[in-house]
Amino acid sequence: MEPVDVEVGARIKERRKSLGLSQANLAEKIGVTFQQVQKYEKGTNRVGSSRLHQIASVLRVEPAALFGQVLEGQESGTKDVEALEQMTGSPEGLALNRAFAKISDGATRRSILALVKVIASASEPT
Repeated sequence: MEPVDVEVGARIKERRKSLGLSQANLAEKIGVTFQQVQKYEKGTNRVGSSRLHQIASVLRVEPAALFGQVLEGQESGTKDVEALEQMTGSPEGLALNRAFAKISDGATRRSILALVKVIASASEPT
């Protein structure tokens, strides 16, 4: 196993879980078996570029996000991944993320994000 394959697999798994999808759900949407999704997530099998694009589309992220690719002028996605892992590691965070993912109206999503940011900043130590 190559480290990059393990990293991509871990990011696929985290995003899939944050959306409340099972391996079988993801597998059905991309036309493979759930066992193949397991192999992708463990890094046992390398995800080809066209399959990676399919997976990213289903998971509603850019393919680069699954690599944690550092784009010019941007910081590494490592902090974002760590924050996602921390959030989805708790039942409340996972429930919040699943509920938020079901909201399709952009204005509502932005309003909720603004509210959460205000609450979070009020919770920070001064």
